[in-house]
Amino acid sequence: QVRLVESGGGLVEPGGSLRLSCAPSGSFLNIGTMGWYRQAPGKERELVATMPSGSNTNYADSVKGRFTISRDNDKNTVYLQMNNLKPEDTAVYYCNALIQQISRRWADYWGQGTQVTVSS
Repeated sequence: QVRLVESGGGLVEPGGSLRLSCAPSGSFLNIGTMGWYRQAPGKERELVATMPSGSNTNYADSVKGRFTISRDNDKNTVYLQMNNLKPEDTAVYYCNALIQQISRRWADYWGQGTQVTVSS
């Protein structure tokens, strides 16, 4: 059974930084696009950043220039470096990955979510 395991959320003051990490546990063949989404109270889940297995990246306009997504393919890990955090970045952040299972079928996986709170 493949699971995505996230870490790195927490409470930070405005202007501060946090780094989120996410890696799959279990057995699988390949990983495709990995990314981060977030959901604030009363709002729908939204894309933050995605990164295919190459070096291309895609960001929401609201985080461009402040957040950086990266991958360590040797560790099957995706990171989200968040700088200059603002109160409006407060949300539960979810890791997402397209993973090829042992059965060779590709499936979409979500992490359990990690809370990021930006407040003074």
